[in-house]
Amino acid sequence: MNLLLWTGHVTEELYPVIADIKATGFDGVEIPIFDGDPAHYSKIKKELDNQGLECTTVTVVGPDHSPISPDAKVREAALNRLKWAIDCNHALGAWNMVGPFHSPLGVFSGVPPTEDERKRAADVLRAAAEYAAQAKVQLCVEYLNRFECYFLTTAADAVALVNRVNHPSLKTMYDTFHAHIEEKSQAAPIYQTAPVLGHVHISENDRGTPGTGQVNWAEAFATLKKIGYDGWMVIEAFGRALPDLAAATKVWRDLFPTPKHVYADGLKWIKQNWK
Repeated sequence: MNLLLWTGHVTEELYPVIADIKATGFDGVEIPIFDGDPAHYSKIKKELDNQGLECTTVTVVGPDHSPISPDAKVREAALNRLKWAIDCNHALGAWNMVGPFHSPLGVFSGVPPTEDERKRAADVLRAAAEYAAQAKVQLCVEYLNRFECYFLTTAADAVALVNRVNHPSLKTMYDTFHAHIEEKSQAAPIYQTAPVLGHVHISENDRGTPGTGQVNWAEAFATLKKIGYDGWMVIEAFGRALPDLAAATKVWRDLFPTPKHVYADGLKWIKQNWK
């Protein structure tokens, strides 16, 4: 379960929620890495170990540390931020860091991505992947829909970027929400990303409880089974608890009765339909 439904910075205040997520039947949680330091995440790791939960992480970059910036100093800041996030992953004992860390969320140039931007992103991500390999962390770069970014918006683009980086520690991921907007089907992006697929986000078309909207889940699950996917499937839903994130993801109303409705009903529904 992705903890961005509650917070962008996990502290002990969220431990009771994490305990209930464990009691509901989850194997792990996805920790946002937006702030803090490795010492903070070492404490989080102790709590997760006590509760018997594993974790993955999710992180982003901003305009001041953008891998696609024409400014070399900004690109250097981007690499340093990714290294910081990787260090936090190492402290957590997390082996998989995912997210749209290819470019800033919600920042647009007004034109399609350029060849120079693709080259810059590949260079930064290649250096980050090499650093991640030393920390035994896998990076999974996430493509978003056209309303949240312009640089990486399809599975084909994501695979092309991963192939351009050409490092075993960099893969991509599949998110049902973004695929619902940008792709012709749920199956196509799964087949496209299969050789470099490292993570899956389970997210309804309105960002609410999985199974209550329009995503073609039967096709998604059947295709994931066909390619032999056996990695993490993380429920990702967004509410209004984080104003900045709500604005970035265009969440203007409540999409579910309660957060527990999302993870309890969502998990039950996923298990039933996966079978």
